[in-house]
This record gives sequence, C-alpha cells and structure tokens, in this order.
Amino acid sequence: MKFLLPLLMATAAWAEGPRIIFTKTFPGSNPAFVEITVERTGEAVYKEDPKDERPLTFKLNEADTTAMFEMADHLDHFAKPLEAGLKVAFMGAKTFRYEGAGMPTEAKFNYSEDSEAKALLDWFERISETERAYIDLERAVRFDKLGVHDSLLRIETVRNQKRLVAEQQFLPFLDRVIKSEAYMHMARTRANALAESIRSAK
Repeated sequence: MKFLLPLLMATAAWAEGPRIIFTKTFPGSNPAFVEITVERTGEAVYKEDPKDERPLTFKLNEADTTAMFEMADHLDHFAKPLEAGLKVAFMGAKTFRYEGAGMPTEAKFNYSEDSEAKALLDWFERISETERAYIDLERAVRFDKLGVHDSLLRIETVRNQKRLVAEQQFLPFLDRVIKSEAYMHMARTRANALAESIRSAK
C-alpha cells in the first residue's frame, strides 16, 4: 500500500496538471477534425475523431513543451479574444483551451493576427503534420510494404523542413523495417539512415 499511494498521487497530479488543448474543425479537409492535448509534462495526445478511444500518444521534449506553454502564458491562457475579425477565407474553426488551476479558459478563432497565437498555431500544425506522417508510416509498414519507401521520403521532407516533432516515436516502426527482409532494400537503407539520424539528434 505504501508503494501504491505515491503512484496514485502522481497519477492525480498528471490528471490535474496544466494542459493546452487545441481543436480544429474543417469540413472537407483531410483530416476534417483534429484534437491535440499537450500536458505540461510533455505527454501529448492526438485525435482525428472526438470519439477516438485509441488516440495516438507521444511525448514532446522539454524545450518544445516549455515553448508552447510560454506562448500560452503570453496569451493570458486564452482569456482574451484572438479572432482578427477580418474578411478572410474560412481556414477552419480553431480553439485554444487552457486547463489548469481555476476555471478553464478558451478562445475560438478562424484567423488571428496575434503573433503569439500564430506561433502557437504553427506548433500544433507541426504536431498534426508529424502525426499524419506517423499514421502514414504505420499503415505502410503493416499493409503496404512497397509503399514504405515513399512514406519514409515524406517523413524526411517534413523533417528537413524542421516540422517534425517528437521524433523518437518513429523509431519502433523504423527498426521494424530495418530488421525485416520483407521490405525493399532501398526502404531498409533509408529507414536505417533516418533512425541513426534521430538517435544521434537525441
């Protein structure tokens, strides 16, 4: 019991800790819905369906997590309006929500001119791009062995553009490709180079 109590306390602290939640609804786009939750610990969850019971989970590094929460701090935890109110094209209904001590606060917008809001939005877009690349690689590894090489090329493109986050999450699938002769030699070579680069960056 003495070992169980600290575990329960840690779990409760994680559940109650500050978090930022981003949602975007854009009918007709792919995906049409995105929800990303980032805890202050760096633990993060990605969903493409509000009812998803098995979302993607990953962990951001401390520097990236701190940067995002500092932006939320500068935006008063979304207690003030962010919508620019300009006549611009619809780019999706977006919401920033902050949950921490006290009542949750949130701001909804289509387009914002606030530099901090745009910077934070870019972080969430980077996460979305990363998880879409992860989903594509997972699908290829499991169901389309010939498509793995193209999937790896897309990951490299995102990474070269400095848009890939939480890179470590890709390693299990990369290692699976490296170790199996079921995949093309070209794909295994590329997966090995990418895995080595990710590990050396860590």
